Amino acid sequence: MFITKMALPRRTFLKGMGASLALPLLDAMVPAMRAAGANKPVPRLGFIYTPNGATMASWTPAGESTKLDVLSPTLSPLERFKDQIIVPTGLSQRQAESWGDGNGEHSRGQTVWLCGVHPKRTEGADVQAGITVDQIAAQAIGKDTPLLSLEMALEQNYLVGNCDNGYSCVYWNTISWRTPTTPLPMEVNPRVVFERLFGDGGSPEQRLRQVREDKSILDSVRDSVAALQGRLGASDKVRVAEYLDSMREIERRIQIAEKQSGESVVQLPDRPVGAPEQYDDHAKLMFDLAAVAFQADITRVFTLLLGREQTNRPYPWLGVPEAHHAISHHQNDAARLAKAAKINTYHIDLLARFADKLKSTPDGDGNLLDHAMLLQGSGLSNSDQHSHIDLPLVLVGGGAGTVNGGRHLRFAKDTPMNNLHLAMLDKIGVPVEKFGDGTGRLNLEPLSGV
Repeated sequence: MFITKMALPRRTFLKGMGASLALPLLDAMVPAMRAAGANKPVPRLGFIYTPNGATMASWTPAGESTKLDVLSPTLSPLERFKDQIIVPTGLSQRQAESWGDGNGEHSRGQTVWLCGVHPKRTEGADVQAGITVDQIAAQAIGKDTPLLSLEMALEQNYLVGNCDNGYSCVYWNTISWRTPTTPLPMEVNPRVVFERLFGDGGSPEQRLRQVREDKSILDSVRDSVAALQGRLGASDKVRVAEYLDSMREIERRIQIAEKQSGESVVQLPDRPVGAPEQYDDHAKLMFDLAAVAFQADITRVFTLLLGREQTNRPYPWLGVPEAHHAISHHQNDAARLAKAAKINTYHIDLLARFADKLKSTPDGDGNLLDHAMLLQGSGLSNSDQHSHIDLPLVLVGGGAGTVNGGRHLRFAKDTPMNNLHLAMLDKIGVPVEKFGDGTGRLNLEPLSGV
């Protein structure tokens, strides 16, 4: 039973000086939502890109059963979510192949992953690919949210010129395209992401001044919080308090990262203020921002680039001090394959941590993971061969009641990955007849007896 003292509209904000803070879904909002016929679960979508392919023998589940009885070693961190997982194998992005444009497999693989359109080979500003699936979804399901979509990355995105055999660096800097000629910038700095979600942003000078003054966005809405809490029921008070605590923790971690940036005695290259020094801290912070953005319904669609193609990032805390790109060209060496698999598994572990956060966050009659679809994978499979066939992909979440997990779905190796995109769009009520080189929607429904 819901017992509250008041009724709130779903789109409720706390106002403060220079800040506007959205609230999570509260019991007090349910009556207004029901009156408006808005009690249907709201879908959320996340697209997470991992660079340099995968060790496919460690990624692909063994056996012939459609039922996902045993996860592969790489996907094992997702064991506790097995009933909400679909592992589609055999899907390909053949538009990432050369088609007479020579090398550039990494740039094409990353670009084509969400659009299914062969990108124009150019070093100039006349880049061209295709609108990506995240943007098609955002235009449809994001109209009622403050942000249509959120684009984030974990590596600097200021590269310019020729980055990959005649392909502009633009193709490396993003995975999201609003139009065929409009690539979307991906934000690396969690401070900027936070202010975009919860503050009015302002100019770079204003943002830097706010950082130096060590002001908290939450402090600016303190009076509004106090007034609201006095009018809420007991369960809503707890929910608001937990929500604000999670945001306070994110702010604290950003401030620590900023302090580290200012106190470092090592000569470092320029980097955005607020980005943690350690990749693991940076990645978890970006995932946490995405979780809070979902919780507050600030956006329903995000993309996250865990690393650009050909990244030379080492992972010494995993026992992989070598550059990722070099390791991915394994030449079937067992030691290199094992190290590449460690990196793949770590990226899946980040996804599992994010899924756990969503699953522990109530949302309507379920939780955020119940209502989300999270697609993680790469535009290359066997990176030693620069292959775009049988890509490493995993789909996590209940899709607002439209997806039944716990299955390994095998498709012919010429099946376009864009058929998966069409199916995902269909699940959120955005029917699209044609997307990239797609030939039709994949059947994501459970088979008889499964």
